Amino acid sequence: MRKFNVAIVGATGAVGEELLNVLAEVDFPVANILPLASAKSAGSSVEFGGKEYKVVELTESVFEEHEVDIAFFSAGGSVSAKFAPLAAASGAVVIDNTSHFRMDADVPLVVPECNPQDIALWKTRGIIANPNCSTIQMVQILKPLDDVYDIQRVDVSTYQAASGAGKEGMEELVLQMQKFFEFKLDECEPKVFAHRLAFNVIPHIDVFLDNDYTKEEMKMVNETQKILHKNMEVSATCVRVPVLRSHSEAITIHFAKDVDALHAKEILSKAPSLIVLDNPSKKEYPMPLHSTDTNDTYVGRIRVDNYRPNVLHLWCSADQIRVGAATNAVRIAQKWIELPENAL
Repeated sequence: MRKFNVAIVGATGAVGEELLNVLAEVDFPVANILPLASAKSAGSSVEFGGKEYKVVELTESVFEEHEVDIAFFSAGGSVSAKFAPLAAASGAVVIDNTSHFRMDADVPLVVPECNPQDIALWKTRGIIANPNCSTIQMVQILKPLDDVYDIQRVDVSTYQAASGAGKEGMEELVLQMQKFFEFKLDECEPKVFAHRLAFNVIPHIDVFLDNDYTKEEMKMVNETQKILHKNMEVSATCVRVPVLRSHSEAITIHFAKDVDALHAKEILSKAPSLIVLDNPSKKEYPMPLHSTDTNDTYVGRIRVDNYRPNVLHLWCSADQIRVGAATNAVRIAQKWIELPENAL
C-alpha cells in the first residue's frame, strides 16, 4: 500500500495532538510526519508511532521545502487563510479544521458518514473543509433519519464543553474549580469565556450577529444544509457548560411523515459511527462520561413528541476534539486515499 507524507499544522495544540493519536490508532499509512507550529513551538517535539518528531516552524516556504501529500490544519482561521493555499499549491490536499473555507462554494464540506462523494471535489481548490464540531455529531444522526423520514426542520440546543475553546478553555475551568475549593473564586476573572464558567452555563458561543443568533449557531444552520444538500429549516441555541470534554445536544426533528421511535432506534443503531444508548429504566443514556476519548457519537432519549407524531426528540454526546475535529479529519483522509488517483 502506498504511504503518505503527512503534515500537521498546529501539531502542539489540542486537536493537533489528537490527530497524531487517531492516525496511530487507525494505522494510517504514514511515510513521514511533519509537525508544524509557530516559531514559539518550533524545536519542541511530538511523538508518533514510537518516534519523536521535531516541530518545524510554519513558514511560507515550508511546503516547498518538504514533500507533503496530506496537510491537516488546526491552528486557527487566519493561519489557514494564509498557509492552506500554499500547501494546496505545493500539491498537497488540505484538510482544514477551521471555519475559514467551510462555506466557500468550491470547497467541499465533508462528514464521511453523510456526504463522502463530495471528497472527489477537492481538486478545485485542493482543500476539504472539516465542519463545526457540533454540526458533525448532529448530521451523523440526521442523515440516516432523513433518508427514511424526510426531515423538514431541526431545532437543537447544544451543551458545549470548555475544551471547545481549546486548552485555554479547559485550563480556565479547572482553575476556577480549584479557586472555588480554596474559597477564592472571586479572584478568577474570566479571560477565555464571557463569564465565569464554573458552576454556571453561558448561552453565548462566538460573536452575536445582526439576527441575534451567534456565529456558532449560524454555523450549525448553514453547514447542515451544505453537508446534507438540503435546504431544511434549522435553528440552534449554543450553550457553554462546565464540562471539560465532549459536547452534548438536545435535538428535535420534524419529519414529513409520522415517525416510529423503535424504527428510528433501529435506523440509528445500524448507522456508521453511532452508538445507541437508550435504556431509561436502567438510567442508561449518553453522557460525556461515555463519549470522551472515543470516536463515536452516542445517541439516546429517543422518543416521539406527545402531541405531534411526526416529531422526534433525542439526545446525543460526542467528544468534540475527536468526533468533532481530529477523527472526522482522519476519516476524510481515509476516504481521500481511496480515490483512484491516490491509490497508486
